[in-house]
Amino acid sequence: MNKKALRALLRERRALIAPESHGFTRPTGQGRRAPGLSQHQVDQLLHRTLGTYHRLESGNYPNPPTSLLRDIALLFDLNEQEWTSLCRFALHQDPPGPLLASSGKEIPGIWQEAVDGIEHIAYVTDASWDLLTYNTAFAELFPDSHVPSNTMRWMLLDLSARHTLMDWSTAWVPWIIPQLRAAITARPDDEILGGIEREMLSIPEIAAAYDEGGAVVHPDGHERPLRHALKGPGWASICAAQPMTAPGSRMFIILFRPGADRPGPTRPMLRASRTNLWGHTATS
Repeated sequence: MNKKALRALLRERRALIAPESHGFTRPTGQGRRAPGLSQHQVDQLLHRTLGTYHRLESGNYPNPPTSLLRDIALLFDLNEQEWTSLCRFALHQDPPGPLLASSGKEIPGIWQEAVDGIEHIAYVTDASWDLLTYNTAFAELFPDSHVPSNTMRWMLLDLSARHTLMDWSTAWVPWIIPQLRAAITARPDDEILGGIEREMLSIPEIAAAYDEGGAVVHPDGHERPLRHALKGPGWASICAAQPMTAPGSRMFIILFRPGADRPGPTRPMLRASRTNLWGHTATS
């Protein structure tokens, strides 16, 4: 537990909530003048034993249940980044899932301009793998620039994907299925993901692969064979990231190299450089 950071986050957010907004009245005589809800009022609103919240804010509640942290996050109207920080400060771990079911479904509009400015194939999907934005290079990947509305459904269930994703059953499916499984684990009530799973399980060859499982949960740094609608067969090098405001969303940048030959040796990992006391640069 990071007591100092936890205390600062909780105090700051608690101070922003007017007691009157929850039916409490401020004392008018001598006594408490601090802004926001009192610690006892938080306990009352969360239906917790008096003193519970004080223990947490003061850093004297080791390993608090995530149910308590979630209730506090909802009461304090935390955003997803603050929810992540709360879990990290209190438990030294990321949250078990998004704070709100609606999270991960939208990203700031500036992402469109950012994606348009990327030379390589680039696109962003939401937490349900629905396509949020993409650039021209991504559209050109598909015949007649007919982009799929949901990339997970397209990869698994659209027969045209088997032409584009070369060696579909061996090079792509073993990666795609763990991605779907991980997304459903994080969002078990997501109707779009659930629908994709049901459709997939109705197809014996894919259902068998789904039952087998798989440990690969992200494609960052992978190289896979890909058939480009305009450039023909080649290899795709995949870079993957997540917009911070939308947990579960994904940004992909794909470097496509036409030709049958697989790209050369994998480039070394990038690490920050360090400058020592004598001005020389060293890498770790």
